[in-house]
Amino acid sequence: MDLDLGMNNWMSDGFKYPDKPIDRGKRLTPEILKKLGEWGRYKDVDGDGIPYRTVPGDGLPAFFTRGSGHNDKAQYSERPDDYVNNVNRLNRKFETARKEVPAPVVETEKDAKIGIIGYGTSHWAIIESRDQLREETNVKTSYLRVRAYPFSPEILKFVDAHDRIYIVEQNRDAQLAMLLRLELSPERCAKLRSVLHYSGLPIDARSVSDDILAQEGFEVAKRFTPASASSMTGGE
Repeated sequence: MDLDLGMNNWMSDGFKYPDKPIDRGKRLTPEILKKLGEWGRYKDVDGDGIPYRTVPGDGLPAFFTRGSGHNDKAQYSERPDDYVNNVNRLNRKFETARKEVPAPVVETEKDAKIGIIGYGTSHWAIIESRDQLREETNVKTSYLRVRAYPFSPEILKFVDAHDRIYIVEQNRDAQLAMLLRLELSPERCAKLRSVLHYSGLPIDARSVSDDILAQEGFEVAKRFTPASASSMTGGE
């Protein structure tokens, strides 16, 4: 589906140009520079891991940087303390991003013991699958659509609110599930199940529904389900 959208022409709404100034982030200004007294391109002065930056031609201090080790002033460095400080700053920046990225969209069903997590173009297959599960087998589900990484705290609340979590993905290796397992406690990880689709065909609701039902212990009619055989339960 992503390949289809990327390589073909489709009707879409016209691009709406912004009518408000774009937030460029933490740009250094003369006022901020005067307040700081000293500026470094990678110096974290606010504790959020995000340093102030300048751009060429804005009249403020310029800097040179490189992809290897550097200190707060963007100067090349092999000092262990500079390296540790920079890595710790990046970790603070990661935690700041967790609060700033788009929050997931959550649809909670009352009394649902099953939660479904998905992202991207799996969305519509999941929407239809939830209808199938409810109408055909009276299985109620809640749904969380991830919109960004690092994960927002809402995901922890969603996992805690359900007995089992099915993570729908269009890849073989359960990449989203692996990222979640890195952050969740063992008790939360035990709730995770994977629904994987990687046949090369667009993901469809029937495949999602049948995989979930099979893992829930229902008798499922044999159909061609591209990746159901490789779905992983939380205990595997």
